[in-house]
Amino acid sequence: MNEASRPYRELTLSAVVFGTLLGVLMTAAFVYSGLKLGFTIGGSTIAAILGFAFLRGVLRRGTIVENNINQTVASAVNVSAAGIIFTVPSLLLMGHGFSPVAVTAVAVAGSVLGIVVISPLRRRMIEVERLRFPSGVAVAAVLRSPGSGREQVVILASGCALSVAVVVLVKAGLVPQDLPLGRWFGLPVYMNTSLSLSLMNIGAGMLAGRGGLPFMIGGMAAYWVIAPAAVASGWVAPEGVPGNALFAGILRPLGIGILVGSALAGVALSLPALRGAVGRVGPLKRQGGGPRGGGRDGMGTASLALLFAASLAVIFAVLLWQGSGVAVAAILTAAGALWIVIAGIIVARCTGLTDISPISGLSFIGIALAIFITGGDVGAAVLVGAAVSVASGQCADMMQDLKTGYLVGSLPRRQQVVQLLSAWIGPVVAMAVMLLLWKGSGVGPGFGPESAACRAGSSECLSAPQADALRVVLQGLVRGDMPLDRYAAGGVIGAVVSLLPGGGPGVLVGLAMYLPFPVTMGFGAGCLVTMAITAVMGRGFSEERGVPWAAGLIIGEAMAEIVYSLYMIL
Repeated sequence: MNEASRPYRELTLSAVVFGTLLGVLMTAAFVYSGLKLGFTIGGSTIAAILGFAFLRGVLRRGTIVENNINQTVASAVNVSAAGIIFTVPSLLLMGHGFSPVAVTAVAVAGSVLGIVVISPLRRRMIEVERLRFPSGVAVAAVLRSPGSGREQVVILASGCALSVAVVVLVKAGLVPQDLPLGRWFGLPVYMNTSLSLSLMNIGAGMLAGRGGLPFMIGGMAAYWVIAPAAVASGWVAPEGVPGNALFAGILRPLGIGILVGSALAGVALSLPALRGAVGRVGPLKRQGGGPRGGGRDGMGTASLALLFAASLAVIFAVLLWQGSGVAVAAILTAAGALWIVIAGIIVARCTGLTDISPISGLSFIGIALAIFITGGDVGAAVLVGAAVSVASGQCADMMQDLKTGYLVGSLPRRQQVVQLLSAWIGPVVAMAVMLLLWKGSGVGPGFGPESAACRAGSSECLSAPQADALRVVLQGLVRGDMPLDRYAAGGVIGAVVSLLPGGGPGVLVGLAMYLPFPVTMGFGAGCLVTMAITAVMGRGFSEERGVPWAAGLIIGEAMAEIVYSLYMIL
């Protein structure tokens, strides 16, 4: 076969295998970072950069669309990390027993449901509405410039090396984990002003850039405005340091309220788009076509319907296995499916517009509804919440990848197929790493009150802020002792902010309210670094060099901590 007649490389074993390996590594890293910081990042850009190093640098035959398959697989695997760590650790923190197999099965079903729900809307969101999907566009830019890929790999590796070196120095006691800025400037203890020197945290802020500033502003408002006002008014004593009256009684419920209020406002604002999206699925499917024509535009309706029904059957069966009655299991499964459709479309649209998605807020709402349906069955509610959270993440990721594929000329059906075939891997890896970090190894990082790191109050204690916030909500719902005034006040603030132009950042403000302030400060420092680099060196320099450097900082610290934990256990 001559070169001209040889088929163009796209869906290859090399791309699938390498993407799977990258996805597994990034899932492990993002589970750690999510338990520490309270949020995760996308892995597509990292996978695209490393894909060129392997497919072209090692195998010397990779194409742009083949590397797109690699990044599609990698992101399909790692996107499940957030859905697991935002929900399941709450059961561990509450001391509520659960079956890891059951949770993993439901998460896998949710992962498949997310892909199935959003796939028919590809043409609607990408070709008709032309949503931007900023991360998808950025990944396409990386894929289109393979020449710069080699340099970016070197930059990413150097960021990894620096981050690993800092982890080693911190563990050796040669570098502090936090800079006590508040003590240096004579600020009260309750203002909790310190700067985390976690390079992973700073790297996450660098990736967010200007768009992450609302996150830093939310933290500053919490500890530099609300905290002093609460002390001055006598609501809490000056010694009410974070973790006690100030944080638990005021800041955390207020932040959760803002997050949920923003999510509810997002649902209300998205209703017209939801009706339009669902109403146009049939006509668009009948039109067929797309940039490369015909039935290759996406998977068929029959296949998607079969996968949808099979995934719901898995959720229903697991709920029965875990003790729910037939009627309750059926209602929960139906309600979960409906909420997955609503939340998934909202998250995908928010991601397409701003790259900011209210996954955790929508998951909170879904879990609260499940608590109401089951009459207080926390285990069943979190199972459904995990499915919703994982599915929503897959909705956003699938559409981001399809946007990238649209820009570089990939076949949508092939991307959808590899995403479905890879969807089960992420929940399995995320669950294993989460259980590894639960309690820790005695001297390594861990989360939860039984971990040695948290008992000792060391910097290796992972606060699992999202899961801890969910724990508080669940316990309040079950006991009936929720601080409704603070939740309501936060909800009003979140709804108002979301109704303002560019209201997506309301989610970030609420999230910052219940995360550790040193994390928020470190993240904000990273945002300011990117803004300074962009101002001095230009946007091109920031994207081509700053992005891989920041990604390296994140991966390096996370993998170093996980390897350290494994080493101490083995």
